[in-house]
Amino acid sequence: MKTIKEINAKIGRGDAVAVTAEEIIDLVAKKGVRKVAREVDVVTTATFGPMCSSGVYFNIGHSKPRIKLGGGSCTVNDVPVYAAFGAVDVFLGAAAVPDDDPRNKVFPGEFKYGGGHVIQELAAGKDIRLECSAYGTDCYPRRKLETLLNIRDLNEAVLFNMRNCYQNYNVAVNLSGKTVFTYMGMLKPRLGNANYSSAGQLSPLLKDPYYRTIGIGTRIFLGGGIGYIAWNGTQHNPCAERGRNGIPLGGAGTLAVIGDLKQMSPEWLVGTSMAGYGVTLSVGIGVPIPVLDEEVVRRAAVTDAEIYAPVVDYGRDYPQRSSRIIAEVSYAELRSGSIKLRGRTVPTGSLSSYARARKIAVLLKTRIEEGEFFLTEPSAALPGAESGYKVKPLNERLYKKE
Repeated sequence: MKTIKEINAKIGRGDAVAVTAEEIIDLVAKKGVRKVAREVDVVTTATFGPMCSSGVYFNIGHSKPRIKLGGGSCTVNDVPVYAAFGAVDVFLGAAAVPDDDPRNKVFPGEFKYGGGHVIQELAAGKDIRLECSAYGTDCYPRRKLETLLNIRDLNEAVLFNMRNCYQNYNVAVNLSGKTVFTYMGMLKPRLGNANYSSAGQLSPLLKDPYYRTIGIGTRIFLGGGIGYIAWNGTQHNPCAERGRNGIPLGGAGTLAVIGDLKQMSPEWLVGTSMAGYGVTLSVGIGVPIPVLDEEVVRRAAVTDAEIYAPVVDYGRDYPQRSSRIIAEVSYAELRSGSIKLRGRTVPTGSLSSYARARKIAVLLKTRIEEGEFFLTEPSAALPGAESGYKVKPLNERLYKKE
């Protein structure tokens, strides 16, 4: 048994041993769980991919004369921001698009620019054009404001993502007779392709499936800087069906994360356009798992061949909220480049980048071994099925069938 305090002491002395979630698989195969649990202190996990429920809040500072944005309108680089918090606090969502974007009027829309791209430009230190209008008050008399903002001039610029790091997810296919454009990418008709979005054996919540070490307050690599798990993410579902190894067989846990945008890099926060769907932000996240005991090692050594994802039809079933699952396939099969479905060989593609996830895991490992990144003891556990957490069922009164 080890404690996080003991592991941090080793990090401070420079003799902590960290390995990536890939490396621990080979180590366990060679040395066994017990020996690895004694020798290794931290396992680094990571993921990099589109995460729509992301955004930034910041304070623009007070103009002279003062202006009150709440109740008015505000844009950054023509992308609308939400300003109804107070005088000069705003929130920019990754999925926001300019009012003059044609969207899907000419289908499929290109969605060339939106909130995710602005966030990337802020992180890159570029000037951002701010335009605001207000109704004016005695204490905030100004009615118009146009200026340039730069992250260096802002007191606070905070990345706050309310649903990231999905614990497993769907494999998207299309059984219909026409091409469909979704948040899982373009899907060709009649099982023409299959898209997935997970780092599999590198992904944080797949290597700690019951959230033993990952909780509220856990320090993480976020967008190139340091962030924290603020809460469970929206749509958090620890009650999802699990395999015999404890790994959920579909979408389950999620994380809400927060961090200082000023520390982050445009390399790990990338504005992303999804044809026919919209804009989003691709986010790089790395989570350290402290090796407290042998069980942690056993869970962290799970391979892509042991992690299964559900195959779902996005041509009709998904948009109509059907619960049908066509098949279950392993991430080893998905990463091979093709899967077998209904007697056909279907090519696969990943929306998340395994190569970038691997790079994040290595970066986090290096920072730990060089004494630059310490672990935190979670202040509270994430809600889990064993704690009696229940996901509310669909409210049929609110969602009547049309």
